[in-house]
Amino acid sequence: MFQIVFNEISAAELSQLGTLEQLELIDEFKVGKADLENLNGDRFGKIVRDGLILYRFRAKDYRFYFEVKEGSVVVHRVLHKGTFSDFKFRSNLPLAEDEALANSKHFWKLIDEGRNARRL
Repeated sequence: MFQIVFNEISAAELSQLGTLEQLELIDEFKVGKADLENLNGDRFGKIVRDGLILYRFRAKDYRFYFEVKEGSVVVHRVLHKGTFSDFKFRSNLPLAEDEALANSKHFWKLIDEGRNARRL
């Protein structure tokens, strides 16, 4: 298992949830090398842009977007699935969620904000 590090943005997104929901999500969010080598699409996904590999983990109605850096999982954003379901619906894209996000400038802006945020 990797050490999981939240930045100030992803920690704030998580803290907006109720305590019990936070605990349930964190309990589900376990990442090992085998998970990332054998992405199953249901729980884990991979989004690539300009050489940056970003992973997605689904837990209930939330998505954790993270990268593996220096032996740690660095969580850039924790977003409700509705955040991008609406985008996908409005843009009428016949793509999978991860594919649609890989092409979304808005998504990458959110991720870049997270990447530049201070780690906690």
